[in-house]
Amino acid sequence: MRLDDIGPQPGSTKRRRRVGRGIAAGQGASCGFGMRGQKSRSGSGTRPGFEGGQLPLYKRLPKLKHFPIINRIDYTVINVGKLAELPAGTEVTLKSLIDHKIVTSNDGPLKILGNGDLAVKLDVKAAAFTASAKEKIEAAGGTWEVIAAYK
Repeated sequence: MRLDDIGPQPGSTKRRRRVGRGIAAGQGASCGFGMRGQKSRSGSGTRPGFEGGQLPLYKRLPKLKHFPIINRIDYTVINVGKLAELPAGTEVTLKSLIDHKIVTSNDGPLKILGNGDLAVKLDVKAAAFTASAKEKIEAAGGTWEVIAAYK
């Protein structure tokens, strides 16, 4: 077997259309391109994405790595390790954390993250919790409650 013996499977290729070879050939005269205009001339016509001079879609879109999230909620985040400084039985809310000077600013609803250890029983009320934060609060004997982000 040689390279010149190799060919496509029978029936897998179609013969090339020969345009401009007379009326009897089926694609004579204007070769199926119509009468006049940019797309009837020789050459490739227009490039992909060309919109006839209108600003193309790829130029109209924002030049960013991603689109921004509309109505994004910014949270005031704190780890459960910081909550260990509070006395046992305390009800933890964003207001109480600001009063205890554990959180210095209100950047939005409170979200509890699971980094650190907690050995104090606390009643935590926040807008969001991570799964590990819930586990650590329950393991310490405390309770957690999801409250509305904004009222």
